[in-house]
Amino acid sequence: MSQVVELTKELVARASVTPDDAGCQELMIARLEAVGFSVERMRFGEVDNFWARRGTTGPLLCFAGHTDVVPSGPETAWTSPPFAPTERDGCLWGRGTADMKASLAAMVVACEEFLAAHPDPAGSIAFLITSDEEGPAQDGTRAVIETLEARGEKIDWCLVGEPSSKERLGDMLRTGRRGSLSGDLVVTGIQGHVAYPETAVNPLHKLAPVLAELVSLEWDAGNDAFPPTSFQLTNLHAGTGFRNVTPGSAELKFNIRYSTEQTFEGLQARIHEVLDRHGLDYRVQWRDAGRPFLTRPGVFLDAVRAVVREVTGIDPELSTGGGTSDGRFIAPTGAAVVELGPVNASIHKIDEHVRIADLEPLKDLYLALLRKLL
Repeated sequence: MSQVVELTKELVARASVTPDDAGCQELMIARLEAVGFSVERMRFGEVDNFWARRGTTGPLLCFAGHTDVVPSGPETAWTSPPFAPTERDGCLWGRGTADMKASLAAMVVACEEFLAAHPDPAGSIAFLITSDEEGPAQDGTRAVIETLEARGEKIDWCLVGEPSSKERLGDMLRTGRRGSLSGDLVVTGIQGHVAYPETAVNPLHKLAPVLAELVSLEWDAGNDAFPPTSFQLTNLHAGTGFRNVTPGSAELKFNIRYSTEQTFEGLQARIHEVLDRHGLDYRVQWRDAGRPFLTRPGVFLDAVRAVVREVTGIDPELSTGGGTSDGRFIAPTGAAVVELGPVNASIHKIDEHVRIADLEPLKDLYLALLRKLL
């Protein structure tokens, strides 16, 4: 059996629903220590992380990823048990196969093969692994990066193993991500009887024209790397549940996915301007889930594109679409960050799977990158 397939199965068999690592990291650590990596276990709160490094000189190539997975959903809906990795119809089935335990296995095996042939590489290799990517993402990669920054340890190049491919392995690289700004808005009014609106202040009526304005705003047109900024309402709650009582307050949740045409502070200011102009009695709590980042062509991106062409014969599309990833915590340090992993069509779904025929080539992509850079 392929070592990548075998290790992927071992990882998938551990039900590491976020933030529980369920022993996945120790499995990886044992193999990395065996080929000369020095490992630091970094636990923050309820989250297990580790930083492994082999070498002390630059440049530093880091493989980044996460062992945690989203819940399986109803196990009865799965064709085979979600945490019993199963080979069927040319695929490996199980929660986390694509997102992203196949990538973790491929990274480890690629490093083992590379170091067996090149025990003294021209630079250093690192692993930054967390069990908090699918969760709040506060005590995972963000906290590890803060620790590394505090002691002046810098990553030059970072390959994140998120499932970036669309239809065929290597057909897409994520070279950046949009920023994500969320807001929890509370608009205060005066509760009252619907028959006496003059004695009440209905916050929904106050809020309606504000929402109409915010959803119709053209924030920007995007740019050559990013789509236009998007404002989306995600939740609205108000009232007692009775039809004859106007609400005393209204609670709204929203999210903005934004390009490099915007700034976190500028978006906040624009929304406050609209709220203030409409005379709302309000408070808003902001959440910064990550700023936009973009890796431009250069040594690292050029190398990743070259190995994809060499191994798969595909000239990959460059994209900044999709949700957020932990690359958003690594890129601000100055590292060049690219995401390359398996096909993402089944991630977070019932019957998540990865093509078995893609697993050795995935390892070969990571191995070729090590050879090209180090």
